[in-house]
Amino acid sequence: MKLILLGAPGAGKGTQAEIIKKKLDIPTISTGNILRAAVKNGTPIGLKAKEYMDSGRLVPDEVIIGVITERLQDADCANGFILDGVPRTIAQAEALEKAGISFDAVVAIEIADEKIVERMGGRRVCESCGCSYHIVNIPPKVEGVCDACGGKLVQRKDDDPDTVRDRLAVYHKETEPLKGFYEARGILKTVEDQSTVEGTTQAILSVLEK
Repeated sequence: MKLILLGAPGAGKGTQAEIIKKKLDIPTISTGNILRAAVKNGTPIGLKAKEYMDSGRLVPDEVIIGVITERLQDADCANGFILDGVPRTIAQAEALEKAGISFDAVVAIEIADEKIVERMGGRRVCESCGCSYHIVNIPPKVEGVCDACGGKLVQRKDDDPDTVRDRLAVYHKETEPLKGFYEARGILKTVEDQSTVEGTTQAILSVLEK
């Protein structure tokens, strides 16, 4: 099963990818991770990516697609994979097609913007040990204090409501059009975000069986 998970920042793609990869026994290919691995291993495409990263420039699409193509040749991808973090734009989706990379399904997790702002706005991270909490869903025993190490819980800049709204605006403009792109190819499957992580997993597995 070759999959893409689509959804706004905070829609739970990373969480779902981790669960689904175990259930289907296929790897999650995270763009950030494979870029770092290619750089570390010094592959020709990794060295190219490193030039851009070292100078603070965005790694261009052709290099990203090259790194993905390289990674998909590994033995663990023989039975499928979940692509996480790419494609973000129509141009990247077209480049993947051109590179001969095809998919069985593209699952879009649908969730209202305000729900994401609320969800991410409630996230807190321990300054000392990095443990994550949520003021509603996973509250610490003592407000503002980490259960694990007693460190101070803070809100990351990324989770600030204004930052989240900016990221959502970018998603709607650049990434959301991918739904139409894959719908035209007959592989888009839409899933409504459920009230629990398990519920959303179940909804994704159901649409994949159809």
